Amino acid sequence: MKIVAYLYSDPILESVPDTAIWGWEVDQIYQDSDNRRPHLQELLQDCQAHPLDYLLLRQLAELGQSLEEVSDRLAKFQALGVQVVATEQEYSSKAAVESPAGALKLLTEIQHQHRNHRIRQGHANNRLKALPPPGKAPYGYRRTKDRYTLDRSTAPIVKDFFEQFLLYGSLRGAVRYLEKKYGKKISVSTGRRWLTSPVYRGNLVYHDQQVLSGTHVPILLREEAAQVDRLLRRNQSLAPRTASAPRSLAGLVACAACRSPMTITRATGIRREREYLYLRPTACPESPKCRAIAYQQVFDQTISKICRELPQAVAEITRSRQGPWEGSRGASQTSRGAKDSITAAIATKQQALNQVPGLVESEVLDSATADLRAYKLRSEISELQRKIAQLPPVNLQEIAQTVSLPQFWLDLTEPERRFYFREFIHQIEIVRQDHAWSLNLIFVF
Repeated sequence: MKIVAYLYSDPILESVPDTAIWGWEVDQIYQDSDNRRPHLQELLQDCQAHPLDYLLLRQLAELGQSLEEVSDRLAKFQALGVQVVATEQEYSSKAAVESPAGALKLLTEIQHQHRNHRIRQGHANNRLKALPPPGKAPYGYRRTKDRYTLDRSTAPIVKDFFEQFLLYGSLRGAVRYLEKKYGKKISVSTGRRWLTSPVYRGNLVYHDQQVLSGTHVPILLREEAAQVDRLLRRNQSLAPRTASAPRSLAGLVACAACRSPMTITRATGIRREREYLYLRPTACPESPKCRAIAYQQVFDQTISKICRELPQAVAEITRSRQGPWEGSRGASQTSRGAKDSITAAIATKQQALNQVPGLVESEVLDSATADLRAYKLRSEISELQRKIAQLPPVNLQEIAQTVSLPQFWLDLTEPERRFYFREFIHQIEIVRQDHAWSLNLIFVF
């Protein structure tokens, strides 16, 4: 008994399937990725010369571009005595002959599959040309013939939302700000989608999750986008209400003795003329409980300690060639080396992309293959550019020298201090020693 299989795959819709999908012991496999299906014609010729018993398909629609082509080729196989079996459909040649009603239903299904295929193929061709995906343009943009363009009435609202988040680091606060200033009501989940959406960064993303960069004017610049990503990752480790707390140390301080986070509490004098701030553990299991500590004392010591220890920590990282900025340990290369390596990879891929039109003109590549190759190169370049945006600044030592000046911290507002504290500090531990205490700073790198 001789069994062969036939596979057709559209290269712009799917990768070539693995030949092991059949689970049958087949004698030969014919594969096509061209609409003309040359290997299917070869299969028909081989059947005439060397009869076979079974032909395996995934779906009957793979036999042609239209119902007429599928019906014609099915008739040819039946005339040659070949039993056709579709593994992903309830079909075999023998059953179809015995059940004409079932065969008619199957033909209707094939028509539907061809229609879906043409729609998906149209979307895929638009994707290869870097055209926007189907659907309404995101808020802040409007759709033109071949790209998104800024909507002058709504783009400033989205931009203000991003600036508010970058300033205060609070998603809920930015959402409330939009409603209060512009009357624009959005949910917190919608706000998070705005912050992470590639569209607002000047990129397009499709259903296959491939991203093409530089397709339209961004509302969020690349450096701002990298900062948004850092803020979102940083806020994941903080209690929700500390993300936009008015005090810069909120959410950073913990007690080393009881391992409890410390919250900021207020107290006023008898006549309410003065306000006193304290840091106290939220869930201390000790008995007696760990005492509260004056907030201003912790704040002053934090500035003093960060000015003294941050340059040393950065120098040690530079010597040991560790990174990066976000706290990952044991990296094999410095930020500058990583950036140079990725930049070189981008240049290589960009050079290959620039050669594609010439290969079409010299007929080395056809138009469809060239579009597919250009699309893959552009998506790979986008991924490399995303990695560059997430790298730490190459001038980390210079930044450390600037922020190690006490006057730098004293000149900042509380939101600005909160921003820089969380940019450098992962946690501040209060180490208690009898009636005294000291601080231990844990940096993010």
